[in-house]
Amino acid sequence: MAKNMTIQKIIAVLLHRVKFIMLLTLLMGMVFFMYSKFIVTPMYSTSAMIYVQNYNEDSASNSKLNKIYASDISGSSNLAKICVTLFKNSDRITSLYDECYVDISTNDDTFFITISVSGDDPQKCANVANQVAEECQDVFKSFLEFGQIGSIRSAKVPERPYEPNNLKNTFYGLAAGFVLSCVISILLELVDTTIKADDDLQEMYEVPVFAEIPDFDS
Repeated sequence: MAKNMTIQKIIAVLLHRVKFIMLLTLLMGMVFFMYSKFIVTPMYSTSAMIYVQNYNEDSASNSKLNKIYASDISGSSNLAKICVTLFKNSDRITSLYDECYVDISTNDDTFFITISVSGDDPQKCANVANQVAEECQDVFKSFLEFGQIGSIRSAKVPERPYEPNNLKNTFYGLAAGFVLSCVISILLELVDTTIKADDDLQEMYEVPVFAEIPDFDS
């Protein structure tokens, strides 16, 4: 006969198997930590930043000449978006990725362009980011007659990986172990047909229990 599990009974079952729940929870947390620490490949990330401007500046007279757009700020922002599309589709630039993940994007509708590179080799990530930044400047000059481009920040070798996050993965393991142990405990109680209390008799046979003989040995 299937048992009727109420919230009170579920809590009682979990409290009865609290040692099992704690043990499986800690075991799963340890397994997730070991997997994150020794099996998952660390990934590193770094970035370089360049800028583009809508105009050419005459250093002798300090005047802005040969504008692509009429407005300097919005024009430079639009030019940066065009350059991002140009750089992402340039074979000269994509050939430098060297099995790294490269993302080229503008910064919040400004004329600054960030080149983010991630991979499993920190030195390679920094090299790729700087090489892509330099090649972007050459591609810009080869396709656009007006405007200017320059470097703001070079990529540095990252000191530590951004993933895996051992602490977060350990927490996931603890949570998974806790849920799994609770489910197992409830399932074991459901398939257990032994009689443990007078409530089980009343539930099975639908007759009240008026008295019971205690087990003096225990």
